[in-house]
Amino acid sequence: MRVLVTNDDGIDSPGLAVLANVAHAAGHDVVVAAPSHQYSGASASLIGHEVDGRLELTAGAPPGLVHGVPAHGVRAAPALITFAAGYGAFGHRPDVVLSGVNLGANTGHATLHSGTVGAALSAATQGIPALAASIASADPEHWATAEEVCRVAFDWVVEHCPEGRVLNINVPDVPTARLRGLRVATLAEFGAVQAAVKERGEGWVQMTYEEVDVEHEPGTDAYLLEHGWATASLLRTPIHDVTDPTPPEFTTAVAGEAEEIVDVSRGRTMSSGSGPQD
Repeated sequence: MRVLVTNDDGIDSPGLAVLANVAHAAGHDVVVAAPSHQYSGASASLIGHEVDGRLELTAGAPPGLVHGVPAHGVRAAPALITFAAGYGAFGHRPDVVLSGVNLGANTGHATLHSGTVGAALSAATQGIPALAASIASADPEHWATAEEVCRVAFDWVVEHCPEGRVLNINVPDVPTARLRGLRVATLAEFGAVQAAVKERGEGWVQMTYEEVDVEHEPGTDAYLLEHGWATASLLRTPIHDVTDPTPPEFTTAVAGEAEEIVDVSRGRTMSSGSGPQD
């Protein structure tokens, strides 16, 4: 089975090696393709850097990566990497995509903005089962705990992940002996970080980002994570919502005429910008 590993922290992040080594140890064909620099907060953006119409690759590999696993730095957002991988950009189309292990939690409704989760959702929209994994520290000390949880999560994704779904995993940065276990969790109302406008001026706005100090509802991913549990939440790709209220409609005078095909502009999926950085 072909496994693609990516992230939003960049090709030099040790979290990539955790996931790649888990998949390699299970006997799968693994390739790492991750952004050449940080793309945190990129969500499912398809931003990439082209040179003469070609998506640019760079050298690099995460520390701790098992020998023999190829690694590519890509000047692109993680969702574009998984999008391109689905068309064979890094060898055969992957059967599974693993994204992470992210430095910092991806919990609550803030998962919408996560480049880690965005990469997994991009894969899932192509019918590729995907895992997004995060550890709740910007400077983790207990990678072995993340590896243990990710091994269980990876096996589940391979065997059970429904089409159009992403398994989102968050792991506390605690010794394996102190991990309380892995629990299914709902999404918290808030994520780990909340934004605010600090100051406004003529032609500019300054934002601040701070850790949220709120009491999370029991059973949510943020609540369980801060109480020593690893969490598992199943996310789905965008779908048509058939619930009430019904969206507006109207009909014009030409509605009764014979139908004709009209040109539809699809725009660009890549730009030459460098994208988010530290």
